[in-house]
Amino acid sequence: MAIAVLAAAVFGLLIGSFLNVVAYRLPRGESLAHPRSRCPGCGAAIAAYDNIPVLSWLLLRGRCRHCGEPISIRYPLVEATTAVLYALVVVAQDDALGIVLGLLLVTALIPITLIDLDLRIIPNKITGPAAVAALLAIVALDLGFLAEALIAAAAAGGFFVTAALVNPRGMGMGDVKLAGMLGLYLGRAVASAVLIALVAGVLVGVVIIARKGAREGRKTAVPFGPFLALGGIVAFFAGHDLVDSYLDTF
Repeated sequence: MAIAVLAAAVFGLLIGSFLNVVAYRLPRGESLAHPRSRCPGCGAAIAAYDNIPVLSWLLLRGRCRHCGEPISIRYPLVEATTAVLYALVVVAQDDALGIVLGLLLVTALIPITLIDLDLRIIPNKITGPAAVAALLAIVALDLGFLAEALIAAAAAGGFFVTAALVNPRGMGMGDVKLAGMLGLYLGRAVASAVLIALVAGVLVGVVIIARKGAREGRKTAVPFGPFLALGGIVAFFAGHDLVDSYLDTF
């Protein structure tokens, strides 16, 4: 188990580095493979030894080797977060489907969160392939989960379709597709993900209104994708327990 967790963490560091590239280049229509990563300040190509996840950023003290331009701390944070989540998936899951779905879910949600925070869009180029990957994994590893996953996807997507129709400015179709995608990964636990996302969104809204006032606060646009991503991650690890606890109580 220790070796598996360590391998997952190392793999997560590498994937996290790639997800930084995805989050920047994909919404801009740029190639994910070429050219090599470059300093945004001087344009110098980043050498392989300066592109080691987390470690290179620490050794360079967060600055470009060539021009001294600061390198955002977001890069090592994304790499470290991916590594931690990959390791937690391996620790928390004891079956092949759970591990595969967990790793795929983390891989999809991290760039979705970053892109939605930056540009307020959720690319179909991520949600679409992620949904297909989930279906393929379910069919290959546990066909018995397919019905629950499809029903959960339809329910979560349908809930947000209604919200988008009622308030188009507050909810976009990207959020609808993301909710449907989460249903495929989480099954009935998607209910927990939606609840967590809504509560987190309301709490952030309250904080914004408290700081800016009601009039300005209501005009502040806050992307909902990161809240759904948070709900999805929490629900993946604890969603079924939350649903079972609710059902046992009521």
